[in-house]
Amino acid sequence: MSTLAEIGDGLERAWDSIADGWRQLRQKATHALTRFKPLSSEGKLETAEDVFLQRGSRWGLLAADVSESDSEVNVRLEAPGLEADKFDIHVVGKVLVVRGEKQVQRAQTEGRFYVLECAYGSFERAVPLPVEVDESAATASYRRGVLHMTLPKKAAARARRIEVQY
Repeated sequence: MSTLAEIGDGLERAWDSIADGWRQLRQKATHALTRFKPLSSEGKLETAEDVFLQRGSRWGLLAADVSESDSEVNVRLEAPGLEADKFDIHVVGKVLVVRGEKQVQRAQTEGRFYVLECAYGSFERAVPLPVEVDESAATASYRRGVLHMTLPKKAAARARRIEVQY
């Protein structure tokens, strides 16, 4: 095989690997990809923070893990860089809706930014739940950038063993 053919084969394998990786990422992260809306001041750029928000990323990943036991559903949502009081959490049917706002925290006031990958602004993330839950008895905590929610199942959704009479 010629050197040119070997290079061609190598490039084809590399491209296939990249395409496969992209497909897997898209499958796994489709729900986690979240839009951040940076401007709430009707498009007016008034402060340096507004300009920073405008130039930053408008998309971020808020990855979630959902697990279920006999009596409850547990949700773990990675949402770094927020304050606990900035979350608004609701349940609509079998969907957990988490809203929040990530504000810019700039310590640097001089120089230029070359990479702006972090997303800032308001967001809404919908997490599908396996069963209906009792929102009124739910609890939530936020620590180290991870929001933990415990959602008790509604009585009709709880697993119950039925004894056979004899």
